[in-house]
Parts: sequence; structure tokens; C-alpha cells
Amino acid sequence: MTTKRIGYGRISTADQNPASQEDALMNANIDRLFIDTFTGTKSSRPELDRMKEQLRSGDTIVITRLDRLGRSTKDLLNLVGELDDLGVNLQVIDQNINTSTPDGRLFFTMVAAFAEFEREIMRSRTIDGLASARARGRRGGRKPAMSSAKVQTAKTMYAQGRQVREIAEVLGVSRPTIYRALEA
Repeated sequence: MTTKRIGYGRISTADQNPASQEDALMNANIDRLFIDTFTGTKSSRPELDRMKEQLRSGDTIVITRLDRLGRSTKDLLNLVGELDDLGVNLQVIDQNINTSTPDGRLFFTMVAAFAEFEREIMRSRTIDGLASARARGRRGGRKPAMSSAKVQTAKTMYAQGRQVREIAEVLGVSRPTIYRALEA
């Protein structure tokens, strides 16, 4: 039975370009390539699922970095456990990890733990920064499309029997914005 080298890549958003991952994986002499466009926190990744259906004992999954396969140590370890049960190895190009050896499995576990630790530190800093900004009266997010005066105008026009479409045109906003303003 012939073993295969199967490449897997993931980009987080549709506006990212998977070309650099594709190039690196093709240079690693893969036989097949699967690319997902989803965040790592999504439990269902169609290309990953398709790839897993085709795996056979002795195959090797090749990825560029650990964070392309999963976002938490738990998820990575669970997936590598599944792969190990199937007799499938994992090769990580950028971090020079190959789980076909005991040293590679140990290194994988350590790198995965550090990657999750780093992610949690970044998350904690972001949460602290947002809380600090809120305490100073700053709010994140998009500016409201309508001022309180425009909201009042919309309510008045609606009470006078004007159509939502017409109100939206007059105030220069979308119909859903008018509906939200009328509900407030």
C-alpha cells in the first residue's frame, strides 16, 4: 500500500490569501492539498473533514504551522491523538516537527502548549485593554448610523404614515437601520 503526503492549510478569513501556505506545502512534495477558510475555533471545517476521510495508516499530514491545524492545545492534542490511532503522522514545516518519532511527539506537545499560552496572553491583554478603554469612556465598534435627532425624525415620519423605504432615502440610511431605530 502506498502512503501519501497530504497537505492541509487554513486561512482565517475570506480576504486572506492561502498562496504562501500552498507554495510551502507544494515544496514539501505533497500528493494532495486541502485548504479551509474558517477560523480555528470553528468545530466543523469541511476540508479537514474531507481530508480525514481519506487518511490511511502510514500517511503523513503536512502543515506549515501548528496554528493552521487548531487554535488550542487541547484541540491539537485531540487531533494528533486521532491521527496516531489511525497510524497517520504529522509534519509541521515551519516548526520542524515530525510526530513519526518519539522526539517529534514530545516537541509537538511542548510547542502546542506554548502556542496556546501565547494566545491566552494575547487574549488577556486584549480584554484588559478593552476594559481600560471602557473605564475611560471609550466604546469600541462602529459609530451609530443615526444620531438621536435622526432617530426622532424617523419615528415622527413613521408616525405620520411615511413608508420605511422613503424614510431611509430621506435620512440617507438603509431600511434595516430605520427598522432598528423604530424598535429602540
